[in-house]
Amino acid sequence: MERHRIVVLGGAGDMGSRVVRELSVESDVDITIADFRLDRALALASKLGSSTNAQFVDATSRESLRAVLMDADVVVNCIGPFYKFAFPIASAVIAEGVNYVDICDDDDATMELLTLDRTAMRAGVTAVIGMGWTPGISNLLAMRGAAQFDRVTDIDLTWVGSTADSEGIAVIAHVIHAVNRPCPVYLQGEWKKVPALSHAKRIEFPAPIGSVSAYVAGHPEAVTLPRFFPDVQNVVSRGYLLPHDMQNVTSGLLDLGLADEERKVAALAKLIQPLLPLLASLGDEPTLPLSAIRVDVTGSRDGVSRTVSYGAVDSMERLTGIPPAIVALMLARGQIREPGVFPPEGCLDQEAVLAELARREVEIEQLA
Repeated sequence: MERHRIVVLGGAGDMGSRVVRELSVESDVDITIADFRLDRALALASKLGSSTNAQFVDATSRESLRAVLMDADVVVNCIGPFYKFAFPIASAVIAEGVNYVDICDDDDATMELLTLDRTAMRAGVTAVIGMGWTPGISNLLAMRGAAQFDRVTDIDLTWVGSTADSEGIAVIAHVIHAVNRPCPVYLQGEWKKVPALSHAKRIEFPAPIGSVSAYVAGHPEAVTLPRFFPDVQNVVSRGYLLPHDMQNVTSGLLDLGLADEERKVAALAKLIQPLLPLLASLGDEPTLPLSAIRVDVTGSRDGVSRTVSYGAVDSMERLTGIPPAIVALMLARGQIREPGVFPPEGCLDQEAVLAELARREVEIEQLA
């Protein structure tokens, strides 16, 4: 049996460790947990058996990255925040001729990654970017919805994240980055920038999330989906934080100017991280460690217009960590071969990936 070596960058972190655990049950895979925190990587590797090993990596060093990429078949990049790390890491991986998957959730970093398409094609590398929860599962559900129509006109994507559902500092930095600047949306057939925390819309989620008033936040779906659905007129990505009081906390921090520079974002993320248990206790009831995605696709078939909707509720680490593991296995086993840089909707069979998610008990509900 042919064996495949998959390197998980940031594999000792919240999301990366889930990728590692998913891969560790596969009989044809050898996994390298590459992390700056070698002690955590070694501890995780010791729990998972002989097919898993640990190696130090400094993501800011091209030489350090090159050392862990040696003989790799696929790299899964889980080192965030992605607005800082995605482009240099992807550039290094592509230069080494290694196939690549990441969970990049920053729209500006996604734009940078797309500029590597020709480089990846020349290197014969397939890079699948934004293959996590949102983007990732969100894009797959948009594809599922679009398949129901002859023509797609509107795609609305909404995520809910809980302060009780992740302790990673990169996740905190990403959220601050996503709500602290003009955000991309696709409106009336054109890309536009609108203020973060604007365009609020009431959205119903499966239990136990319920109804939320979500707002525009910077995410990649509005950047990539219009490229693959030429008839679409509107693509908007919104987000919401639990507990409900977090909306006021977030707005207050931004109004104070505590996140108007990258160094301030990094400092604020470090300040917030130890406060997450306290923030999760805001409100009348404890905040559940759950996150969610909902996708509403409107289109027409045979002249009849309607909307189909899908949703999923699960832990953030499962929603984010399982999809890249599935796609990494597909790449390693030669099931995805087209070279270039692709968002999920650019190169994947959505039903094949969704079937693998279902096999791992990630439940997708049809809501309408």
